[in-house]
Amino acid sequence: MVIDKKEHIINVAIDLFAEKGFEGTSIRDLAGKAEVNVAMINYYFGSKEKLFEYMVEFKSTYIRERLEEITNNEQTSDIEKIDAIIEHYVHRFITNHKYHRVLHQELLLLQREKIHAAIIKTFSKNTAFIKAIIENGIKNKVFRKVDPEFTIITIIGTINQAMLSKSMCSLMLGENEDYDLYTDDKFSKRIIKHLKQLIHAHLLIEQ
Repeated sequence: MVIDKKEHIINVAIDLFAEKGFEGTSIRDLAGKAEVNVAMINYYFGSKEKLFEYMVEFKSTYIRERLEEITNNEQTSDIEKIDAIIEHYVHRFITNHKYHRVLHQELLLLQREKIHAAIIKTFSKNTAFIKAIIENGIKNKVFRKVDPEFTIITIIGTINQAMLSKSMCSLMLGENEDYDLYTDDKFSKRIIKHLKQLIHAHLLIEQ
């Protein structure tokens, strides 16, 4: 797969932001590791802050396209759509765990208003699809009258909590310290199964 220069720079930036933090990463560090010159980064993005904002929008596009596809699939029920979203989010978080760690750090720090606003704006666009599915299920009397926003927080928050700290997750799951949840297929299947059971019990009205 051919990766263009902008995507390559973004991928390198994610690695550096995850390792050294936003403040600890300079444009010169980024240029060196990406094997491009500083002028190219400035040409593409203008600043480190703008690079971060572009990174958020670029990465979120993949999720948004899949969420739109799931939402618009008329051949599946609302609960099947929720199941598909759970599977998608788990796989995306696993394959992009460094990126999600970077986002989480920025949301907690609240040091850069524009970056924080960009993350929230993107998050709101994506979660709107999930909210629409839940509200449709409630309208059709398939789902209970639940709180859609907190249902979304439950799904994404559970995935986040499990994956942001490998050591904590390993401890909770009774695994060794060197356990790598990001490469263990059993882990992804386990968390998907758990979330589906949890959300089905939370949403579905007994027939």
